[in-house]
Amino acid sequence: MKELTLGSDFNIDEVTDKINSIMSRWSVQLIDINGPDWAIYDYEMNLKFLIHFNVDFNNLAVRIKLEDLKLNVIHHIESLKDETTYRDNLVSAVFFD
Repeated sequence: MKELTLGSDFNIDEVTDKINSIMSRWSVQLIDINGPDWAIYDYEMNLKFLIHFNVDFNNLAVRIKLEDLKLNVIHHIESLKDETTYRDNLVSAVFFD
């Protein structure tokens, strides 16, 4: 498994390209968007890639960036026209201090 940790200064376009590349290159079944941890699983449900966003969920600008990133990734997944799917729990009360 590979890991990537990003801070609040992440570039939406660069991270979108990185995730889209991972989703297209590997046999990926699921991206689980769970607050700061975005986990990418293969068809055997083995964790292949983990992206951790070390950000403050109380910061509205950061949450907007994460929402934009999430929408970019979902759009890419839907364009794949295969069995790749996602689970979305980006913003939940549990992620706020």
